Amino acid sequence: MNLFFVIKEGFSGIWRAKLPTAVTVVVGFFALVLLGLFATVSLSFFDIIDEVRGRVELEVFFPDTATDEELGIFKSGIASLNGVKKVTYVSKDSAAVIFNQEFGRDIVEILGINPLPRSAKVLVHPRYAGPDSLQGIVASINAFDPALDVRYNKVFLQKLEENARLFTVLTAATGILIAIATVVLVGYTIRLAIYSRQQKIKTMRLVGAANWFISAPYIIEGGIQGLMAGGFAALAIYLLSDQLLQRYEPGIYEVLHPSTFLVYPVLVGLGFFLGIFGSTLSVRKYLRKA
Repeated sequence: MNLFFVIKEGFSGIWRAKLPTAVTVVVGFFALVLLGLFATVSLSFFDIIDEVRGRVELEVFFPDTATDEELGIFKSGIASLNGVKKVTYVSKDSAAVIFNQEFGRDIVEILGINPLPRSAKVLVHPRYAGPDSLQGIVASINAFDPALDVRYNKVFLQKLEENARLFTVLTAATGILIAIATVVLVGYTIRLAIYSRQQKIKTMRLVGAANWFISAPYIIEGGIQGLMAGGFAALAIYLLSDQLLQRYEPGIYEVLHPSTFLVYPVLVGLGFFLGIFGSTLSVRKYLRKA
């Protein structure tokens, strides 16, 4: 019977304070929509970064004096290094073909000889594509033979990592600010509801009601408000993504779409959690003062 009363009070409290509830749900809705859009863009950005990292290659140029046996040792040694995903050998003839494809000229016809060195393209695992990890792989390759010439776009990768770190900080800071704003708004609404029912709370205390029994309806009320805000926010993200973007900006939709599947349940769960958290803080603060 007590449980039924607590749940009933939690739902009825929303109908008794319709305007504050509506304000909280609407403001929480906009906050969570903003957070959802930001999270979708952020996740897509990180997916793009991981895709770029997955294409990072080192080019290892072998000395002309290296024998075929030495080349085999170099290739097997490089392939066994931690972080190396694949090693593709490029012969002098293959290098000439690549040169012809990229520049539209036959280097043998131009120079009369093929001066291009033998090399290997080393594909790196995405988690080893950072500047520090690559430096370790380069050092390990040079340990086989100092004459090996290892090259990669170091400046580009450093800029990529710097931008990724900056974007991570901005994403975390924005998410925390929005979460705090939602908690404050839900807590403020619950506090208004508590003050409007002060006499009822005093009466419940006089008859010996425990603090959890008094606070539970307000916590349920906050959870419902957060759940409603999160549900409406997830619906708004769906309409923006799967309806507007897919119809008018299919290119952007293809980039953002994979991330939205994760955002939908997160928004609903986050709205519920923030509602519970904000109402719990408000109720505890009031009961300590009362």
